[in-house]
Amino acid sequence: MQAVARSDGRNIRDTIEDAVLEASEAIAAHAASNENLKGMGATCVTAWIVGDKLHTAYVGDSRIYLIRSGRIQQLTVDHSWVQEAIDKGVLTPEAARQHPNVHVIRRYLGSPTPPEPDFRLKLFNDEGDQHAENNQGLALLPSDILLLCSDGLTDLLWNDEILEVIRSKPTLKEASRALIELANARGGHDNITVVLISVPANFKLVVRKNINWMPWIIGGMASLILMLGVASVFALGLFTRSGRATLTLTVTLTSTPSRTPVVTVTPPPTMTILPTIALPIAPTYTPWPTNTGTP
Repeated sequence: MQAVARSDGRNIRDTIEDAVLEASEAIAAHAASNENLKGMGATCVTAWIVGDKLHTAYVGDSRIYLIRSGRIQQLTVDHSWVQEAIDKGVLTPEAARQHPNVHVIRRYLGSPTPPEPDFRLKLFNDEGDQHAENNQGLALLPSDILLLCSDGLTDLLWNDEILEVIRSKPTLKEASRALIELANARGGHDNITVVLISVPANFKLVVRKNINWMPWIIGGMASLILMLGVASVFALGLFTRSGRATLTLTVTLTSTPSRTPVVTVTPPPTMTILPTIALPIAPTYTPWPTNTGTP
């Protein structure tokens, strides 16, 4: 993630594109170094929070969900064969889970052609692509929950089941563990990665404006330097599972808005590429975000 480390947090889309390209090239180079690794790849989901604004990008079939006011919304669109079939009305979501091509993905890190990160952030299922991209920079609200996960979770749990597990647990750690345990109980045939991020219920963005009148005299002109400092605190629970083993980690993050990337990269179950709590959700309901921009 050298691209992120070099970034000042202003050109977020360009930074994410650079980071995805670097990661893909690194995976491709590693695969080329060993004949046994030929065809290896990875999926990727990214949530970058700047102040209280959410920016997302993804490659493959790992997912990002937003949980708000008792509703769960998948923000991403799977880059998979079965998703294309669902979009065209050839398959139903129920039938897609049992289809032989369920794990055939269309985009992945390490591919011969550099993958293009997807910046659609879908707040509604029937939303147009351009409208979904215009949702980037979505304002997060108190008690919002973000879930980043691999298909090892979503292959085995429906969205409403994921929501129910998260709503029923008092902490990020317990919700993450419960999601993984339920997926394992149903077979656990794939890697399971779960990242849960919650916005504190009492969260309030604080912007401090410090105006420094410096006597910079250049060609008879003075410069006014406006320094903006923004700090935010998010609680994050990260769990990942490979085989039957489960690695658990709970982290509390305090960070500046220009350095709040959360990235999970999950390798697929095989090396062949053919063609997923926090705070209980308050009983009061916050209106779902209204789309802006043009479709």
